[in-house]
Amino acid sequence: MLAEGLKVISFEPFFVYRGVLEQMATEAEILKVLSEERNMRKAAERLFLSQPALSQRLQTIEKDWGTQLFIRSQKGLTATPAGEMVIAYAIETLLKKEEVVETIQSLTTKVNGTLKVACASIVGQNWLPNVLKDFVTQYPEAKISLMTGWSSEIIKALYEGEAHVGIVRGQVDWKGEKIHLFRDTLYLVDKQLKTIEDVLTTERPFIQYKSDSNYYQEIQQWWQQHFTSNPGKQIVVDQIEICRQMVLNGIGYAILPSITLNEHDGINKIPLANNEKEFGITRDTWLIGYESSLALRQVDAFVKVVQEHASCLFDYTK
Repeated sequence: MLAEGLKVISFEPFFVYRGVLEQMATEAEILKVLSEERNMRKAAERLFLSQPALSQRLQTIEKDWGTQLFIRSQKGLTATPAGEMVIAYAIETLLKKEEVVETIQSLTTKVNGTLKVACASIVGQNWLPNVLKDFVTQYPEAKISLMTGWSSEIIKALYEGEAHVGIVRGQVDWKGEKIHLFRDTLYLVDKQLKTIEDVLTTERPFIQYKSDSNYYQEIQQWWQQHFTSNPGKQIVVDQIEICRQMVLNGIGYAILPSITLNEHDGINKIPLANNEKEFGITRDTWLIGYESSLALRQVDAFVKVVQEHASCLFDYTK
């Protein structure tokens, strides 16, 4: 860490810092600059040292090597045969140092390590694959560990340290970092029904997905607000993809979030709002995690990719 207030000044091939310049100039740097400038005054200016300080440093270096490295004359400095050998060694040392610095920088700037993601199943099946595709394309050295499940399972995984970051649905009570990603709308979907009122006369079953979230309860409340009786026939499943496939195969109708639907499904998508003043049911998707985990390089990179993808979706909050 640099002391506060120090300014970095770049010189090829080394860096020096104002306020500690005389201490930071290394033996190799001094010898290289002296061999290039062949002049004490110019070398001192380039090294940000006073001329007496540079002369003292050179004397110390020559004493350490046990031989004279430069011959001083009115024409400037001339390296002795021993000096040429030591200068060559100094330049090689600086080049090696530069290579090591670049390697260390690559270790700290490249995104690597394992990214542990816990994601709600519906998002993991329908939205996350494209996100992960972009992530691994941009950061091929990173590894991914992915688990999917209900939102309650995602939160548990974060609590127990099994995941760095979680993607959850609905209203989630989370005390750590919480980033809103997108909001999608729920539709009544079916191969045959075309309006909300058609459910009053149909003999087709209402297929429902029951989970540990408040999704099931929200649909139940919506139904009770709009109809005086329960559906005549009901089928309850424990996976939303099963529910979707049953609708696509014409078995019955369901209420599904837009994240699971696309224009090629060949089904009717009926908004749950009956008029312009009525709001339909929506579902929010959140990214959650602890501050310490979000600070990890691979997690930070993943969050940025996630937010880029989320920004491409229509946000009903705006």
